[in-house]
Amino acid sequence: MDFEISKELRKEIDETREWGERQVRPAGLEADRNGAPLPVDHLYFRRYLEHGGGRTRWHGAGGKSSSGSSDGVVKSVILGEETSYWDRGMTIANPGVGLPEGIVLASSTEEQKQRFLGPFLEPDRPRWASFALTEPSGGSDTANFKTRARRDGKHWVLSGAKCFIGNASRADWILVQANADPDKGRAGQRAFFVEQGTPGLGGFKIEKKMGLKAYESTSFTLEECRIPENNLLGEGDRASEKPEQSDKNVKGYKSTMGTLNASRPGVAASAIGIARAALDESISFARANDLMKQIRVRDRLELFQRKLRAAWLMVLKSAWLADEGKPNIVEASMGKVYAAEIAQDIATLAMELLGVVGARGDHLIEKLYRDVKALNIVEGTGQIQRVIMGRQLVGLPR
Repeated sequence: MDFEISKELRKEIDETREWGERQVRPAGLEADRNGAPLPVDHLYFRRYLEHGGGRTRWHGAGGKSSSGSSDGVVKSVILGEETSYWDRGMTIANPGVGLPEGIVLASSTEEQKQRFLGPFLEPDRPRWASFALTEPSGGSDTANFKTRARRDGKHWVLSGAKCFIGNASRADWILVQANADPDKGRAGQRAFFVEQGTPGLGGFKIEKKMGLKAYESTSFTLEECRIPENNLLGEGDRASEKPEQSDKNVKGYKSTMGTLNASRPGVAASAIGIARAALDESISFARANDLMKQIRVRDRLELFQRKLRAAWLMVLKSAWLADEGKPNIVEASMGKVYAAEIAQDIATLAMELLGVVGARGDHLIEKLYRDVKALNIVEGTGQIQRVIMGRQLVGLPR
């Protein structure tokens, strides 16, 4: 691994830091104080577009299309860590295609890219997209998801419910994971583009969360929701085929899960960013309140600084392996588990140092303490990551 940061990347880090301090953290604090995501017409989102954000990585019809960032996963996690230092919630709330982008780039037809990614090339307004996987019946046991899809002539009809879905109510479209063949379990799952305003798509409810209040976690329902057959991911010109006749379609679940696996270093980097912010605030508070004289305070701060650096190295290793095209399943899971746990430990120490000040609910550390818990849950809980590592390391059955 090469740990040297190029001049170009250093410049981007500095720009991200300046943007984060001036715009991201104030916006995140505003959303947290209001207890709700910023409205879609908030000036911050317009500034974000003017800043160059909210665009797709797709380069348009005839251009290069890649399932990953053209700049590399290492660069992505470095910049993501810096952004999360200022506010993790706002990184999810930002306009753009977001999580489903990698799935669409990897698996959709060119016609689908034009329809669904095209508006994000040079967006005329803040636009969002969303990916709906989790259901009320469970988040980790994907084989038992209840959302169903059945063919009806030249349409698919979706019925079910989803929950804790980022930015769903404000999204132009939602990529919905549903089961077209329940007898096949995970192998029967497909992904469908469901456009906002489609009859049957509704019941949007933004959940009240302990932390990360800057972005909406939404529940919604699909009631006999009819969509065109070419809204089946990857099946534009071949939509008339039955699911079992399409090799590409059979791989739909693996494509979705593969994209999530590739995104886990980014989630771990977000935990590192929050942890670094909590550690910096802890040190500042300890110095301002003359706590550094206590050897136990100094020792614990040093211990967590050391563990934070170890976690960051894990994350960078998993990202580097992804850039090299090498397997990183174990490393990505290790990094996510360890980074999330260390981040929570650091935030807990920070709250202990605050003492009664933390109970007021107006200190940044108190917000970071509430925000950090989600990083051990999203995109595969810590428990699920341990199952993944167990299967890989000691050969447990899949």
